Amino acid sequence: MKLSAFTVVDAYPAEAAGGRDRYSEVLDLAVASEAAGLTTLWIAEHHFQPGGTCPCPPILLAAAGLRTRRIRLGALVSVLPFHNPIELAEQYSMVDQLTAGRLNLGVGSGYIPLEFQGFGVDPSTKRERFDEALETLLAAFRGDPLHIGGPHGGTVRINVGPVQRPHPPLTIAVQRREALAYVARRGTSVAMVPYATVQDLPELADQIAEYRRHLPPTAKATVSVALHLYAGERPEAARQALQRYLDSRLATQSAFYQDKVRKDPRHADARTIEQSGFALIGSPSDVAERLEAFRAAGVDEVLGMFDFGGLPAAEVAASVRALGARVPG
Repeated sequence: MKLSAFTVVDAYPAEAAGGRDRYSEVLDLAVASEAAGLTTLWIAEHHFQPGGTCPCPPILLAAAGLRTRRIRLGALVSVLPFHNPIELAEQYSMVDQLTAGRLNLGVGSGYIPLEFQGFGVDPSTKRERFDEALETLLAAFRGDPLHIGGPHGGTVRINVGPVQRPHPPLTIAVQRREALAYVARRGTSVAMVPYATVQDLPELADQIAEYRRHLPPTAKATVSVALHLYAGERPEAARQALQRYLDSRLATQSAFYQDKVRKDPRHADARTIEQSGFALIGSPSDVAERLEAFRAAGVDEVLGMFDFGGLPAAEVAASVRALGARVPG
C-alpha cells in the first residue's frame, strides 16, 4: 500500500490574518513528501470559497515540479463540467512535459452547489458533461483530430502532448456507490473520500470489493482512499483542526458530506469521524499500525490529508516524515 499526500488547500480567516501563504506551504509539502518517500502529491481544484483555494491545479503542480525531482504530482480532481476539455488537455500536457512525465490526472464531475452556480452549469447535466468532456480530453491526449462544431468550427489537434502515452495515469473520483461499477468497467483507477460518504471501514471494504468485481480481468486499476492523518505530539490540537475542517465543509455545502450529516448528525463531530477510522490521529507508530486495516480492506494508496484545518506547517511536515518512515510503499 502506497502513501501519498492530498491537499485541498483549505484556508481560514485566522490563517489569512497571520500572513500564512498556503501556496508556499503546499510547495513545502511537496518537498517534504518527496524527502519522506511518499508516492504522489495530489492537489484539489475548488472555486469561490475558502474550503479550497486552488482554482487552477496545473499552475501549482507545475510549480511543485520545479521544487521536486521524483515524486509524482496529481490533480484530484480536475472538475470536467467546468472546463473546455481541449484547454485542459493542453494545460495538463504542459505539466507532464515540465515534470518529465510525473503527472497523475484525477477527474470528477463536481459536488459543491456554489461552484456550479459560479460557472453557470446546471448540476443535473453534470454526468452528461463529464462523459463528453472525458472522451474529448482522452482523444486530445492521444493526438486524435478534434472536430469542433458550429459555424466557426473545424478540426484541430493539440500541438503539445503529454510525455506519458497515450495519456497520464487516470483516476476517477467517486462519491456515489452506484458510480463504482461505471468506473470499474472502464478499467480506470478510482479515488474515494470515505469520511464524506461511508459509515465505517467494513462498508468501505465492501465498496472496494464491489468495484473490483466489475473490473475487466486485465485491468491494472487501483483504489485510492483519502484519510485525515496526524502523527505527532499534539493530538488534541489535531482534533480541533479536524473539527474546523469539517465545519468548513458543511459551511460550503459539500453535498455528499452534508447529506451524510443530515442522515446522522453525529458525523458532523470530529470524534465520530475519528471513531469511524477515517481520521487517524495519534503517535506515529499508532497511526501507522491503524493504517494496516486499510491495506486489508483492499486500499492500494492512502491519500494522506496532512494539512487540514489550519494545522501549523511544521507539524504537517513532521507527520509526513514520521509516517513516510513507517509506511513503506
